Amino acid sequence: MTTPKLSLSVQYAIAAVGLPTRQQFRIWLKTALQRNVRVVLRIVDENEGRALNKQFRGKNYATNVLTFTYIDNSNLSEINYDLNEDSVKLTDDIDFIYGDIVICAPVTAQEAREQQKELQAHYAHLIIHAALHLQGYDHENTQDATAMEGLEVLLLDKLGYPDPYLTTPSVKNLS
Repeated sequence: MTTPKLSLSVQYAIAAVGLPTRQQFRIWLKTALQRNVRVVLRIVDENEGRALNKQFRGKNYATNVLTFTYIDNSNLSEINYDLNEDSVKLTDDIDFIYGDIVICAPVTAQEAREQQKELQAHYAHLIIHAALHLQGYDHENTQDATAMEGLEVLLLDKLGYPDPYLTTPSVKNLS
């Protein structure tokens, strides 16, 4: 299997403490990709995050991550994860998947604090989650959510990050 190509443009529309570097985003995305992807990743504030969430999802609050795919992914073949090969396999003839990922930095930081997670681990999780959405995964029903979450956990483990769905904090409480 050839290594998927990634064309990544990162837009930092906000200056915030703890933002990952372009290289970190690249590593996280490449870990989850089994398709060639061209993606713009935009890091935004709460106002822009809220506006985009309202415009595209009809929800008037900033969410942690939004993913926009610019192909008809209803025609994507089944995505299968082979535990023996540690790889996602898509069997179709699409050369590139195009997409945008929007991460709201303040929401991400707030969630990490509230869930007692390391900020970089939370960013890695959101990027892996978004990358899977780009490739056709969703979590609209229990079966799909279970499959997607299982793959997220596996990929994060490959990167050395803890299971984001565990209730035990991944960082020590400093208070």
